[in-house]
Amino acid sequence: QVQLVESGGGLVQPGGSLRLSCAASGSIFRINVMRWYRQGPGKQRELVARINDDGSTNYLNSVKGRFTISRDNAKKMVYLQMNSLKPEDTAVYYCNAEVAVAPKILPYDYWGQGTQGTDS
Repeated sequence: QVQLVESGGGLVQPGGSLRLSCAASGSIFRINVMRWYRQGPGKQRELVARINDDGSTNYLNSVKGRFTISRDNAKKMVYLQMNSLKPEDTAVYYCNAEVAVAPKILPYDYWGQGTQGTDS
């Protein structure tokens, strides 16, 4: 089994910063793309940022220049540094990773339980 556990959420004032972390554990052969999603009150879940195994990244337009996604492959971690936070960033943030558990097994998407990103 593969588990993703997020941490680092909390209450912050507008203009403040938060750093979210997500740790992957379990039977992991390879982690391909890692992503952060969010779901605000009354909104659909949306993709905030993604980082491929080669380090290339993509961002939701509304967070470009404010959020930075990074990963530590050795530690099986992904991070989301959120700066200049706005009230509209208030959401539950979910970690997602495409994980292969064995060499010839197709990768599968795993999800964390979510962490409250901000409630500014």
